[in-house]
Amino acid sequence: MLLIPGAKALAISLAAAATLAGCVLGPNFHSPEAPAAERYTPEALPTETAATPGVAGVAQRFVTDQDIPAEWWSLYRSEALDQMIRQAIADSPTLAAAQATLRQAQENLKAQSGALLWPSVDAQASATRQRSSAAALGIPGGGSVFNLYHASVNVSYLLDVFGGSRRQLEALRAQVDFEAFQLQAAHLALTANIITTAVREASLRAQIQATQDILIALQKQLDVVERRFELGAVSRSDILAQRTSLAQIRATLPPLEKQLAQTRHQLSVYLGKLPNEAAFPEFRLDALQLPRELPVSLPSSLVRQRPDIRASEALLHQASAQIGVATANLYPQITLSGNYGSETTQFNKLADSSSMIWSAGASLLQPIFHGGELSAKRRAAVAAYDQAAAQYREIVLGAFQNVADVLRALETDARTLQAQADAENLARDSLELTQRQFQLGAVSYLSLLNAQQQYSETRINLVQAQAARYSDTAALFQALGGGWWNRGASAEEGGKPSR
Repeated sequence: MLLIPGAKALAISLAAAATLAGCVLGPNFHSPEAPAAERYTPEALPTETAATPGVAGVAQRFVTDQDIPAEWWSLYRSEALDQMIRQAIADSPTLAAAQATLRQAQENLKAQSGALLWPSVDAQASATRQRSSAAALGIPGGGSVFNLYHASVNVSYLLDVFGGSRRQLEALRAQVDFEAFQLQAAHLALTANIITTAVREASLRAQIQATQDILIALQKQLDVVERRFELGAVSRSDILAQRTSLAQIRATLPPLEKQLAQTRHQLSVYLGKLPNEAAFPEFRLDALQLPRELPVSLPSSLVRQRPDIRASEALLHQASAQIGVATANLYPQITLSGNYGSETTQFNKLADSSSMIWSAGASLLQPIFHGGELSAKRRAAVAAYDQAAAQYREIVLGAFQNVADVLRALETDARTLQAQADAENLARDSLELTQRQFQLGAVSYLSLLNAQQQYSETRINLVQAQAARYSDTAALFQALGGGWWNRGASAEEGGKPSR
């Protein structure tokens, strides 16, 4: 292939650029080591929780280093819950925003890759008609009018001798990783929030039902007290006390109903629907199954599984790359440029060899004095890296605390449910016994009132203890990362955790 002198010079310059662009200044990033911890809590937890008859009473077993399924919510064995989560994943504006942000970061990386790694080539064409001054040309007579046609191709390339461009791309790739893990975190938060909100709805329905049952029982008891008052067996103060108790319990219903309505509205928003648009089934505690086996990842694996930790690591990587960018800016910047084209006063002679023009050159920019600006910017980049490192450590500590808290909660939830179930049974037996004794005149009305209040409290506390086991089970899956790495193609954007 025959090259004209200018094009040949430009080709030689670009070849030299490819040869020289090998030095990359700044630190090479390495993922931080995982904490050297053998377990999450100071003392070892039991391998299995306590079992209690009834709703949410099954024993749960902790399985060390068991992988987490991608659709871990399916362990609740609720088709209604599965369908709601599928719809939320498809229609959630939160996930849509996170996906768009990720695409934006990916396209920014592609744009900068093209701008920094490859020469920029631009075609230029122009046609002008102008009049020249005779005096300016130094000739007698009037000026002349002529046309000028120009066509050329311009090539420019920033020679990345010290790796500043590559460090910029490294920082942009880290930004893509950050947005990918932010998407995984948003997905995990959405699914966990749906489960805990559905459990809250089920708990509120159970509390409302329990309150209504208690009201029916209190109303029946009030009828008995009123009949006994007519017979002179009790005083009017006893009737007023029973009515007061009934009114107090009835007053707890509207707040529960308000919370239930607000919970349903929240579920609608998670689905990406207006509160008046969404149609989904009601959730009840007895329709959910408590997962029996709970995976507990090794502490050394947690930093590779939690999306928030991986996102923080990506920011740390980005800060490391910015040190390289600031370091490279202290050194010379070399730019290669070339131009090849044609310029003539006659359009039909643009292709003639006599009209050809070309140029090839190189420019060097060496910072000499900027008032300490470049050195200060490098020190600022180092400080930003130290900040990112401290924030990464803070997030890791918070993640380990999160897992430890949930593990301890699950163990105590089981014992709490067992104690609340025992308390509810005892309170119910005590109430039934006190009612019979009151009818026989063996105890005062105050004893009956106390028994009613105790049973009402223990019934509500039992429902709340049942709901806590469902919610804290979901919190464990969320604290361990939620199995995003098992979702296939969508998880590949963030990279699978190394084992």
